Amino acid sequence: MTELELYYNKFNEEKRLDSRHGQVEFITSMKYLHKYLAELEKTMPKSEIKILDVGAATGRYSVPLAEEGYDVTAVELVKHNLARLKAKGSAVKAYQGNAMKLKRFEDNSFDVVLVFGPMYHLHEKEEKMKALSEAKRVTKPGGKILVAYIMNEYSVITYAIKERHIKEGMQTGMLDESFHCTKKANELYSFVRTEDIAELNQEVGLERLEIVAADGAANYIRPYLNALDEEEFQYFIQYHLATCERADLLGASGHLVDILQK
Repeated sequence: MTELELYYNKFNEEKRLDSRHGQVEFITSMKYLHKYLAELEKTMPKSEIKILDVGAATGRYSVPLAEEGYDVTAVELVKHNLARLKAKGSAVKAYQGNAMKLKRFEDNSFDVVLVFGPMYHLHEKEEKMKALSEAKRVTKPGGKILVAYIMNEYSVITYAIKERHIKEGMQTGMLDESFHCTKKANELYSFVRTEDIAELNQEVGLERLEIVAADGAANYIRPYLNALDEEEFQYFIQYHLATCERADLLGASGHLVDILQK
């Protein structure tokens, strides 16, 4: 069993996305996903729109999308997560698989491809390029690919500064001289900057439609979000959605969603 599998056997991804900060990420991602699904629905029935969820975990996105009537296929590497997804009894067609090797699927098969987990764990640029290239391969011409990333500055500010690991990070090579997290920073998670994402897109040959802060400041202020009453929290959601495309806020977000077109 890999270290990643051992981690996700214990980590509750659904609980994270059900938390207040996780709700911000989920609501934002679904808002933009539905924006592009609505465009497709102008020309084809919902039931014929094919969505592939790569790195689907326990189905936090794929299950509700299937319940909405879309044709959803999910791929998940970790058997524990896959079993939990299948146990939900949804219409999702779920398989074990690797984001870098989607050989089960033919070229140009899906209208929309979600890559909401794999880039969190692929450290090497070549690995990220393989995953992005595979997503591109299985997407229909003109189709949309939504890719999620964890941002470098969130890691540095939260773990290196706030939790006072900065000296350790610099002295042991977890951070380079530009304060970019290296592979040593975390064996499971990979942290990127906006220029890293742009470089991947250019080398794989994908066009960006837009890029959004999936959770903005939410991860930085978890205790404060949890203390808000429901009306106050809804105002925060409105604030976040009004600002999540701002270039001056993107790099500092906890997560980004990059929306691409083949």
